Amino acid sequence: MTFPESFTWGSATSSYQIEGAWDRDGKGPHVWDMMCRWPGKVSEGVTGNIACNHYELFRDDVELMKSMNLKTYRFSISWARLLPSGTGKVNEAGVKFYDELINSLLDAGIEPWITLFHWDYPLALFRCGGWLNPKSSDWFAEYAKLIVDRFSDRVSNWLTLNEPQCFVGLGHDSGTHAPGLKLPLSETLLVAHNSLLAHGKAAQVIRTYAKKKPNIGWAPVGVVSYPAIEQEEHIEAARAEMFDRIDPESPFWNNSWYSDPVVFGHYPEEGLKLFGHHMDWLKDEDLEVIKQPLDFYGANIYNGMPVLAGEDGKAVKADRPQGAPMTLMKWPVEPKSLYWGPRFLYEKYNLPIIITENGISLSDWPSDAETVPDPQRISFTRAYLLELERAIDDGVNIRGYFHWSLMDNFEWAEGDRQRFGLIYVDFNNQKRILKDSAKWYAKVIESNGQTLHEDIITQSYK
Repeated sequence: MTFPESFTWGSATSSYQIEGAWDRDGKGPHVWDMMCRWPGKVSEGVTGNIACNHYELFRDDVELMKSMNLKTYRFSISWARLLPSGTGKVNEAGVKFYDELINSLLDAGIEPWITLFHWDYPLALFRCGGWLNPKSSDWFAEYAKLIVDRFSDRVSNWLTLNEPQCFVGLGHDSGTHAPGLKLPLSETLLVAHNSLLAHGKAAQVIRTYAKKKPNIGWAPVGVVSYPAIEQEEHIEAARAEMFDRIDPESPFWNNSWYSDPVVFGHYPEEGLKLFGHHMDWLKDEDLEVIKQPLDFYGANIYNGMPVLAGEDGKAVKADRPQGAPMTLMKWPVEPKSLYWGPRFLYEKYNLPIIITENGISLSDWPSDAETVPDPQRISFTRAYLLELERAIDDGVNIRGYFHWSLMDNFEWAEGDRQRFGLIYVDFNNQKRILKDSAKWYAKVIESNGQTLHEDIITQSYK
């Protein structure tokens, strides 16, 4: 079993989580800048004001990427760094930063993958109604056009939205993420709809104006159910649970509510039965805009839920073994989610799959000035990648894998308590140290996955 020769090996970040320079060189504020000033919303009052200071240290970070053999790097653009008011006048200093980052990546032989939106919505537009405003998708299209005009001579890989389940559900329903709203269901449904319109319009803009042939996708959460026993009845129950079941209280944490409109041009029938009476604003022509041709389906997959077929054939949650491993985020470690998740998504949506995020939060610290041992991250990533390889071997068209994250960073409401990085960051002095997992991952990339089959216990990562 081998990964395809053209397989994309990379790592990923997002702008607010690493850049810092929150008010430097003309950047405008966004909703996470607002959220971090809101007492009690972020653990221990941590902010992304400095984060990893990638804004100043990006050249050093690119050198670290090169030393890790990264073939690709997925990063997001800060909308408010380019357009401080969200629309209108361009901040050329912001453009210059991303120009220099892209050029540094290309000089290092690393292919840039740009995510247009990773949650940092301009505060000026939020104050005009944000995603509730009927103009919001047009604002996003204007922003996308600027990015395409300035960067598509060197960039050909594009993702429109990252995890709408999170910025809609956590940001506008539960209020635990920016902008911290708890809207009525009808309004949160409209937020989701307008963000899908923004995806469609951005995809149109990229397809129309890109100077290089574009490779376009997006990166929703892959909400995975998988069969605890790999027999047909349990497989079918897991598949139905992953796509057909929608929580009657909320449609915001599933696959179909977001992906069916994007790929098929309609909302799932079961969801419309539950929520259609809240959607008096829905227009057929909107769905035509949302449904744009995509080149790949990105999926951010960290875990899954094991299920079994009950007596009626419907899925019931299977018990995990007592003491089953958990990450520092208290997420279950479920390697099979990287087999069944991509497989089910590919079978339903018939698009090439790219794992746009996968990783683990641990409590890492240096054992000496130059070493950060993190054997659990190596064990986690190896187990997940072996399941991904199994999916490829079983015919699933999987074209790439981006490890989350390149470096320890600002982890949203968790502040700096969660370390997902392959690179250790000392937030007091911004020192970077390649963790053992980074050195291990470099060998995986160099071998195109072959070292996954070696005994990791006996390997050295010095």
